Order: sequence, then structure tokens, then C-alpha cells
Amino acid sequence: MTLTRSGPRHKGSLFRRYTLYLVLLLSFGVLISGGMGAWFAYRDARALVEELQREKARSAATRIEQFLRAVELQLRGAMVSTGALDVQARHFELIRLLRIAPSISDAASLDAAGHERARVSRIEPDVLGSGIDRSAEPAVMSLRKGQAIGYGGIGFRQQSEPHLSMAVWANRPDDGGVIASINLKFASDVFAGIRLGQRGTAYVVDSGGGLIVHSDSGLALRLSNLAHLPQVRAALEQAGASAAGQPATIASVDGGPRIISAHATIQPLGWQVIVEQPLSEAFAPLLDSAVRTAALLVAGIVVALAASLALARRMTAPIRLLEAGAVRIGQGQLDDRVEVHTGDELEALADQFNRMAASLRESYAELESKVEQRTRQLAQANQAKARFLAAASHDLRQPVHALGLFVAQLEASQDEATRARLIGKVAACSAAVSDLIEALLDISKLDAGVVAVQPTEFALQPLFDRIEQAFSPAAQDKGLRLRVRTNALRVRTDPVLLDRILLNLCANAIRYTVQGGAILGARVRGAQARIEVWDTGIGFTAQQQRHIFKEFYQVGGAPAGQGKGLGLGLAIVERLAGLLGLALRVHSVPGRGSVFAIDVPLAPAAIDGEMPLPQAPASARFDGLSVLLIDDDSVAREAIEGLLVQWGCDVRSVASGAAALQRLAGAPPPRLIICDYHLGADELGTAVVQQIRALAGAATPAVILSADVTQPLREATAAAGLHLLHKPLNAARLRVLLMHVAAGPESGAGPICRGLDTE
Repeated sequence: MTLTRSGPRHKGSLFRRYTLYLVLLLSFGVLISGGMGAWFAYRDARALVEELQREKARSAATRIEQFLRAVELQLRGAMVSTGALDVQARHFELIRLLRIAPSISDAASLDAAGHERARVSRIEPDVLGSGIDRSAEPAVMSLRKGQAIGYGGIGFRQQSEPHLSMAVWANRPDDGGVIASINLKFASDVFAGIRLGQRGTAYVVDSGGGLIVHSDSGLALRLSNLAHLPQVRAALEQAGASAAGQPATIASVDGGPRIISAHATIQPLGWQVIVEQPLSEAFAPLLDSAVRTAALLVAGIVVALAASLALARRMTAPIRLLEAGAVRIGQGQLDDRVEVHTGDELEALADQFNRMAASLRESYAELESKVEQRTRQLAQANQAKARFLAAASHDLRQPVHALGLFVAQLEASQDEATRARLIGKVAACSAAVSDLIEALLDISKLDAGVVAVQPTEFALQPLFDRIEQAFSPAAQDKGLRLRVRTNALRVRTDPVLLDRILLNLCANAIRYTVQGGAILGARVRGAQARIEVWDTGIGFTAQQQRHIFKEFYQVGGAPAGQGKGLGLGLAIVERLAGLLGLALRVHSVPGRGSVFAIDVPLAPAAIDGEMPLPQAPASARFDGLSVLLIDDDSVAREAIEGLLVQWGCDVRSVASGAAALQRLAGAPPPRLIICDYHLGADELGTAVVQQIRALAGAATPAVILSADVTQPLREATAAAGLHLLHKPLNAARLRVLLMHVAAGPESGAGPICRGLDTE
């Protein structure tokens, strides 16, 4: 059966969410792109408009400067041709000047003292030889200050036309000069070529803001002062600065429309040419571009919306199929299949749904049989528990039954020997009851899972020593020999639980052995230490081996006169081995004995640092044995040195590695190095030993003394071929070490490194 696209619809479905997300994402991209494009377009357009305004202002200023320069040249031409001629000649030249320079309203020829010799005018009669002193006029005074050309102030004749006074002087001061009044109305022709749209204007103001020239000549005739306008004020404040670096001014005049303006300075008059244009007109192309951009943005958002709807529908359709399939599987319709053909992860997920449904169908088919099987297992467990309780009840009643009879006999007996024998029997029954109850409690705790495992690294030999001390008396009483093989292995597991395992195994070995004995030992098997308990007891058959780890099971044929035990020891061993995750092995031959083995993980440093060394005779001496002692603690160094000297050693004692190297310079190397691990703040004994060995050219036997018992130090000394003795120093261990060095070759490295197990 194939699922269709029908399925439950939820409020806030994936379709709407994906549509919203995609619309926001695509619209955001379109808006960001369009917005950034509009911003850069605005910035570039404004820069272009400002530069155009500045260029027009500079162009107007240049034209006015050229106009004034042309007038200057005309004045100089009239002056040169005159030279030192008489008044009539000067008058004639001035008349010619007015004819060729229509912008000059009147002109006068001055002598060297600044007195007027001839004057011509377009509106007044000519005057010859008047002798009027005009040296005090600003234009003439500017010449006397060393300037090549002098300018006077601006004047308005008949309150209408602005005039500028200009004076030039001859190359020879005695020839005098010419002063003229220039009608600035002619300068307005300069603005004829400036195009500032339909409403743009251009005008010139003096240093005080007075209007001199305007593209609208009517405004210039009104004698207006424009210093109050923001654009004029900004131009006057920036006078003298380079116009190229000045930004355009955008302002609103008297609450009217905003304008954009730029200015340029007319040198050397200090006048300002200002061009301005309404901002709406200047930015009209930019506004048109913005409208087009907005239209494109709207179109882009519409396209994004359409694309989002299509993508969201394509993404959510297979998800709805998966949702409907999950609902049907949850309802138990495990024969349905989810058909999604997208070629991506959703199709893989649909395949996983189909496989899951098939697996569930198979699981349901097997569930009933598994329930039945589990029911049988529980019934068997209940039967086993009933047998366990029955066996425990039987074994507990036996010693209690005997205990009651023995007590009754004890009360009736008057014979001391009989009473002593009965008291022993009572004690044995009491111990049996106590052992049985303790074993039952152990079994109960193991079955309940309340025994906590606390793994740690420890040496096997101390554990073996305790077991030997515990069972040696019992073995001797039976005429058996208990051998415990020494080892230098370290393992990682719970030492308390491992101790209980070995105690139970050794107890069984002693109990079921008549002659011979038992052996406890360990050997390395890969990354494991295999601990084995051998005995020469009664053994058991393969059939019996299948039952020996069950509760209260006892192998028949126990030695005569021996207690049969509780039948719980091996059951506890099996449970403890399982709890620790240790492999338990057993092999037995009836009538010849058994071997139980358990594999325990080796610790990272498998060779134990706590193995007892062979004992050396207390009277042993080491006359002449060369020893280098390095220890920064003077008290400890003195104590060790005194002990070594007492044993006959030749001791060289120093406090640091540097002192040791200095002491050995040119001297024979020592037979043994004894060095403290921490020599000051930044010197380690392992490094010092390596330096001394390099100097001696031989692997001199060396011992590191330290109170540090961490594993990294053990690994470091083992890697360097050094022996480690922990503080407080054991004199017997040190004596054994010296004995091996004294017995070895001159280098001493081989025997001590191969034959000694140190801390």
C-alpha cells in the first residue's frame, strides 16, 4: 500500500514556516543589494553634483579674473604709448581707451605724484590739467605699497551700476600711471555661458557679503547684502582655502526649498563666486534612478515570494509523507510503505522508515515467543530459588540440630574430658552456622547487585603473602605443602574482591587435598596476569564441572574426616569474577587434582615497585665500592653517607648535578650513583644521571630516591633504565642493591638491570 500526500495539518506548518523563511531570506538579499546599490548611486551622484557645482564656480571665477586682466592690459597699453608726452597726448590716449574698452566708464592719467593730468568720461565732460591729487585713493595707495595693480572699493553710480576702481603704474615711476572706473555690469556677461538647470543662479559677492554681480541683473542693482545667507556665510568663512577640497553647501533659505551651492575665490580681490541650484533639480536624475531601483526591488521581492512558495512546497511535500507514514506506523499499520523519490536525505529517511516498519513487524512476530520464553525462564528461576532456599534450610538445620544435641550432652556430662570434647564440637557447629550465614549474605548481596567495584592498581605479591599466612597452618596440620610463588606483577582490579576469590579457591584446594599440596602463582599472558591455584586433590569429572559453580553443590568423595564445606565457595567465586569482568578457567582430572585460573588486567607499569628484595647478610661489607651520592638535603645526605661509609663504601658526596660533574672531572667513574629526584627548583635527578653517564661513557648503575609514588615517575625511571627507591629509605633494600653491584662486572649495569626488582 502506498501513502498519498494526505496527512495531518498543524497550525504553523512547515510549509508556512519555510515560505516565510525563504521570503525573508531572499527579500533580505534583494533589499540589501538594492539598498547598497542605491546608497552608492546616491553617494556617487552627490559627489558628481558637488564637483559640477565647484567646477562651474571655478569657471565663473576664472572668467571674471580674465575680464579684469583684459582691462588691466588695456590700461597698460594706454600708459605705454603715452610715456612722458604732454597732456594733449595723454588725453588722446584716454579717449582711445574708452573706445576700445566699453567696460571702462571713465579714466584719468596721473603723474608720478598722483596728480590728475587728464580725465575722460562717458557721462561727464573731459578735464585737462586739473592737478587734482588722487594719491589718497585706495587703488593708487595699493600701487605705492609695491603691488603691480591696485584696486579700490566698489561703488554704485546713481545707486544702480556697480563700479570698480583699478589703477596701474608705468614701469618708470616718473611716467606716472592710469586709474579707471570699471562698470561691472559688463562682468555679468560671464555668467551667460553657465547653465545650472532651469532654476540655478550664479553671483559674486565681495568680502563683506555685498552683491556685486548676479546672473539676474535686476538683483545686482538693488545694492543687496547677502551675508546672512548660509551659503554666502560658508563661502566667506572658507575664503582663501582651496575650493577643490571644500564640500558643497546644502541649505534652506528663509524656509524655502533646499539648495546646493559651491563657491570659488576671485584673486586677488577676495570676492566669492557662488553658484547654486535647488536640491530637487540637482538630484532629479538620482531620484529617477531611485524610483527605478525601488521598482526593481518590488519586482525582486515578488519573484522571491514566488520562488519561496515553490521551494517550500517542494521541501515540505515529502516531509508530510514522512509524517503520515509515522502516524500509520504508530497505529500499527506496519505493511504500509512511504514512497518518497527526492534522491536526497529525505528519500533515505523514508527508506529507514520502511526498514523500521519491517523490523517492527518481525519484532512483533517474535515478541510472543520471547514472552513465552521469558516466562519459562522466570519459572525456572523461581524453581532454582526454591531449591536454593531448601538447600540452605537443610544445611543450616544440620549444624543447628547437632548443636542442640551436643548442648544436651554437655549439660548431662560430668566427665571433664567428655565436656572438653563436647565444647569443641559446639564451637565447630557454631563456626559452621556462622560461615553458612556469612556465605548466604554474600550470595544475596551479589545477586542483588549492591556490591560496588572499586578498581585500582596494586601489587600481587602482598596479596599472595597474606594468603600464604592464612592457609599455611591449615596445610601443615594436614601434612600438605602450600607453595606461593613470588612475582613482581601489578594488576588493575578491585583488590578486596580479588582477595576473596583467591581465598575461596585456596580454601577449596586445601579442603579437598589429602596428600601433596597446593600452589598459588601468577604469570604474564599478553596484557593479562593469569593467577592459578593448583592442587593434587580429588578432582572432578566433566559432568561435575558443569555443576561446581552452583549453590550448595558439593563434589562427592571428600576426604574422610574432613568437613564437606558449604558448597557456596565456588558460587561466590563465579559471581565475583563476573562482577569484575574477569575470565575464569578450570581444568581437572579425577584423582589427580585441579587447576583454577583467573585472568586479571596488568597495570600500565606491570612490574611492581614494591617487591621485597632478597635479604643480604646484616654483616655484609662492601669495602672499596665507589658510590657517588647526590642530594641537596644536607641532613639526608649525611645520614646516607654515614651508613655507606659504615659498610665500607668509598663515598663521594655532593649537593647538585653541577657539583657532581665537577667532582668527576678527571676522576674514575663510580660503580653506583645514588641521586635524589628533586635537586632544587629546576634540576631533576634523572637528567643528572644521564649527564654523568654521558661523561663516563657507560651505563653506570643508578638509583633514584624520591618520596613521589606516582605512576609517571615509575614510568620515567623505568624508561631510563634506573632503579627507584621510595623514601623513607629501607636500609635492607639498599644493602641488597650494593650486594648486586659488588657482585657484578665493573660497569655493573647488566646484572643489576636484569636481576633486581626495585621499588
